[in-house]
Amino acid sequence: MPTVAENRTSFFADAEVVEPIAETVEVPNHFIEANTVEVTVEHLANDCVTPVFAKDNELTINHVSFIHTVEDAAKDFFRGEVVNDAQVRASHVIKGRVPSAIHKPANQLLESDKTIYYERCAFSIDVPTIYQDINGNRLYLSIVGVRAYNQQNLYSKKVPELFRVAIGFKNLVCCNMCVFTDGYKGELRASSTRELYRQVLELFQNFNPAKQIHLMQQLCNSSLTEHQFCQIIGRMRLYQSLPTRLQREIPQLLITDTQINNVAKSYITDENFSSYGTDINMWKFYNLLTGANKSSYIDMFLDRSLNATEIALGINAALHGEERYKWFID
Repeated sequence: MPTVAENRTSFFADAEVVEPIAETVEVPNHFIEANTVEVTVEHLANDCVTPVFAKDNELTINHVSFIHTVEDAAKDFFRGEVVNDAQVRASHVIKGRVPSAIHKPANQLLESDKTIYYERCAFSIDVPTIYQDINGNRLYLSIVGVRAYNQQNLYSKKVPELFRVAIGFKNLVCCNMCVFTDGYKGELRASSTRELYRQVLELFQNFNPAKQIHLMQQLCNSSLTEHQFCQIIGRMRLYQSLPTRLQREIPQLLITDTQINNVAKSYITDENFSSYGTDINMWKFYNLLTGANKSSYIDMFLDRSLNATEIALGINAALHGEERYKWFID
């Protein structure tokens, strides 16, 4: 692997990066919740087995290697900045046994007889010395990686493996993740950690932080009336029941009915973004969407994060006369 990333300066060329801070801030909640549990890299390395491709018994790139590869890329690309350790969440435990315990009854198994690995894993790496304040909220640059073995055919021979990586900004008051198109690779496929490292660096190099900050700041300049907010919630609920033919004529909506309900509830009760009885600016509306997305399963988390951004920006554009997302506010 290269010891230092090239073209790091291009990342900052157009960005208005404020003066760095040195401390690491402890966050009160998680970037994703759903049915996940918090795990350590040490637990993944020492207590979990690594799945293989069944037909040739070739090892997969396991969760630990994925995390370390992205960490190495981040530390090389952002050399001179503070790069925090990964916060890791995992779900869907796959249990097994060592060969000597195959015939033991379940209630007689020792811990040494058991094997586990997590089908799905997500992690977040913050760069707290690159930050911006928007509408009174501090946002840190953050890198998120997602791996889901259920989306990989492990019964075949070894093929390039699927990873998802995003770079964007995390809202520190709620840990909501803001993902934009140029900061997301949803189909990153690699056969080795070297290839994975290279593609992660390419993502960092292509990301435009100044553009993302500008678009998020623009959300603070537009507002929805309570009537418009209720109209949007109703349209979102209606979208789920539309025939496929009609859904194709409307911009895609990945948020689920349960998450739509959470957006409505948070409009009234959220301590940071509630606006019941008053107009709600689009920045708060965006954070209601990203907050609801934290209940997504790991394998859909980043896709829905990006979709939340597209919805918020699209509706904001519709408020100013653009047609594409107008269906949601008509």
